[in-house]
Amino acid sequence: MKKIYMIHGWGGSSEDNWFPWMKKELEKKKFSVRVFDMPDSENPRIEQWVKHLEENVEFFDEETFFIGHSIGCQTIMRFLEKLHKHRKVGGCIFVAPWFNLINLDKKEMEIAHPWMNGKIDFSRVLDHCNNFLAIFSDDDPYVPISEREIFRERLNAKIIVEKNRGHFEEEVQHHLLSEILKFL
Repeated sequence: MKKIYMIHGWGGSSEDNWFPWMKKELEKKKFSVRVFDMPDSENPRIEQWVKHLEENVEFFDEETFFIGHSIGCQTIMRFLEKLHKHRKVGGCIFVAPWFNLINLDKKEMEIAHPWMNGKIDFSRVLDHCNNFLAIFSDDDPYVPISEREIFRERLNAKIIVEKNRGHFEEEVQHHLLSEILKFL
């Protein structure tokens, strides 16, 4: 049975946005799904979030997939980067992923700064996974559409650009579920 771990975004929880709906839909398809509540969600810190995954991802192999939203995507990459050399996962689905953000106020910029400026060793990430899907919206108020090229270049991610979905903070449309299922 394929296992899926889902990691929400900044300020989110396992019960926010489309996470409960997606979990239910994936479980109907016989996937084992676990959605985390990340620590101090309003003030996410790299070390805390990665440590949370290290302590709570019970088992993973090439039948294991990760789905992240926004800062949850970075958390997944940083988790993969730290794995033992021979560990592999099946794939990662990133919804509204980013390395750079726009339209942040001063406090938000202070929180985001380490995430935007802390280096990720992409060769280490690719040692553990070479199957990425990155989903963007053409009108995301925080993630510039140019981020898609970074994900394509650094991770060879398959890219999907949705129209008028903002930062994907509402339910994900059913056709997107079909894209995710094809990827899984």
